[in-house]
Amino acid sequence: MRKSLHGRQIVACGTLVALLAATTAAPALAVTSPLQGALDTLTAQDGVPGAEAVVQDGSRTRVTRSGTGDVATGKPFPRNGSFRVGSVTKSFVATVVLQLAGEGRVKLDAPVERYLPGLLPDRRITVRQLLQHTSGLYNYTDDLDLSDPEALRHRGADPAELVAMAVKHPALFPPGTTWSYSNTNYIVAGMLAERVTGHALGDEIAHRITLPLGLRDTYLPRRGDEKLPAPHAVGYVPIDGNLVDFSDYDATIAGAAGGLVSTPADLDRFYGALLGGRLLRPAELAEMRRTVPADLGVPGARYGLGLGSIPLSCGEFWGHEGGVLGFTNLAGVGPGGRRATVVLNQNPAPEAAEAHLLAATDAALCSGR
Repeated sequence: MRKSLHGRQIVACGTLVALLAATTAAPALAVTSPLQGALDTLTAQDGVPGAEAVVQDGSRTRVTRSGTGDVATGKPFPRNGSFRVGSVTKSFVATVVLQLAGEGRVKLDAPVERYLPGLLPDRRITVRQLLQHTSGLYNYTDDLDLSDPEALRHRGADPAELVAMAVKHPALFPPGTTWSYSNTNYIVAGMLAERVTGHALGDEIAHRITLPLGLRDTYLPRRGDEKLPAPHAVGYVPIDGNLVDFSDYDATIAGAAGGLVSTPADLDRFYGALLGGRLLRPAELAEMRRTVPADLGVPGARYGLGLGSIPLSCGEFWGHEGGVLGFTNLAGVGPGGRRATVVLNQNPAPEAAEAHLLAATDAALCSGR
């Protein structure tokens, strides 16, 4: 539910009804369930190598897969394998900052200048505006040369370098006046959390979120840590008409904006705990869910603080999209607390797959209710 590292966006065109109709429009697919049919559309019709959905409903976990996790061997997606979650990282970073706000160590409406003096040219930008994408900061990933993804494999980056790339450009608009997705916002938010706590962001995520929740397979890689832990589906990037294995690379080029590694089951548990009030006090969770209209390509979409809201056929979804080289996903919570993560092992994904990802998420959260 965001512009991914390579600058594309998960876009759902038209109404959700139209999306669901498109999902079932391929007569050659043997549909055994709405969710299986949606995943089969992504693989057999759209051409994504593989797709997996992990749905948790109360104590019940359901894993549905389609296609392949490895085009060379034909092996399916491993059940609950590791993958790079992209901008789902933002929900974790926002949770850390909101916990700091609850502790009185950060004020959401204070200027970033208070915590990171001299970093940003516009001293009016507030912490809230970073988390809500209303700062006006230029999106640094728009300056990355993605015509040769291999050039990024071992590049990595320090957060200050990424912010410097962004602030060379003029502001998109005065802070707080409109909404525009920018990965720069969360690079700055990560730097702020590190400055306030005196600890690395990955350590704060572990201390505040992953260890308390028992998320054993979720972490933020450090510079030079390029290996995606096994088991995992191969993450593919299309280059010159071929699918290239991009599972392993230095994800600090995405950092606090999109560098996290996790599994579908861990993300389901995280979003269930977050929306269930286990990670934030009521006041901070209410701030996280205070939304503004957002251009997410879905009618009625809104964005809070590191958390998006989109309409489903059965109600409202809260969560985040993630797209980073090799993997695309959508993870969050639907009506009644049902949680789902849908993962594709390709990014950039085929254009048609962008809409069908949302349809698969709708099927995961709404079918069989």
